[in-house]
Amino acid sequence: MTEVKAPQGLFEENKFYFPVRIYYEDTDAGGIVYYANYLKFAERARTEFLRALGEGKVDEPTREKKGFIVRRAAAEYLKSAHLGDLLSVSCEVTQVKGAAGEIRQEICRGEELLTEIAVTAVYFDFERMRPTRIPADMLQKDRLSEPAATEAVD
Repeated sequence: MTEVKAPQGLFEENKFYFPVRIYYEDTDAGGIVYYANYLKFAERARTEFLRALGEGKVDEPTREKKGFIVRRAAAEYLKSAHLGDLLSVSCEVTQVKGAAGEIRQEICRGEELLTEIAVTAVYFDFERMRPTRIPADMLQKDRLSEPAATEAVD
């Protein structure tokens, strides 16, 4: 049986890029991406960003009983994506304080910026039901410069 691999994204300096193809299910009757789907694309990119950093826990949140939750997301829609487009969704950590991190995301079609999203993610202890400090090993800057996942999808 042939092994199928999911899109993995890639790092360039301290930014992570994840590819997203626009399918019919992502669009409205006019072939334009429905606004809420941009948030889904951003979530996929953040999940793959963590996976690329070696945070395999993204697939097993119940084992560690800790993980990231979104406290705030603000999106600015500049231009529309359309059926068949290949987009790139970037993730860049801009600030970390205690239990929270700020992530800037951009959704682009080639060089054309379509959407900007600012996310505040909180590291959360699900057993205690409260935020907890992000572990030091997750914050190592050198991890961001290692190309843990380097395959891109055309």
